[in-house]
Amino acid sequence: MERTFVAIKPDGVQRKLVGEVIRRFEAKGFTLVGLKLINVSKELAEKHYEALNDKPFFGGLIEFITSGPVVAMVWEGDGVVASARKLIGATNPLASEPGTIRGDLAVNVGRNVIHGSDAVDTANREIGLWFAESELAAWTPTNMNWIHE
Repeated sequence: MERTFVAIKPDGVQRKLVGEVIRRFEAKGFTLVGLKLINVSKELAEKHYEALNDKPFFGGLIEFITSGPVVAMVWEGDGVVASARKLIGATNPLASEPGTIRGDLAVNVGRNVIHGSDAVDTANREIGLWFAESELAAWTPTNMNWIHE
């Protein structure tokens, strides 16, 4: 079963959007296997965003993601990486379709509420950065027969 990493950024936490984001992933049929509220260290932020370290906005991004609590999650399901990206919407909320998390809940690219892994390899890397294996629950919801053939 595929897994992905999703984080509700400090703006989403401050705006009390955590329940709404979780509701959308659960309604889609994905299984939450890891969840924690964390104050992100500068070291973790820099590792997470290391692919962007040569960008002019890198410093501001690190400052933002460490500015308040983040809800870190691991979701599991068939095609969850690609599907989560569709649920989340485009990086720029103004380009996001209505019905997506960013399309419905965000306005500014710098405060776009949520992060989601962009590929299976990226998801595995990000899950390993944010969670120890012992922090992930292995379970099967009783409604799986109603979601999958």
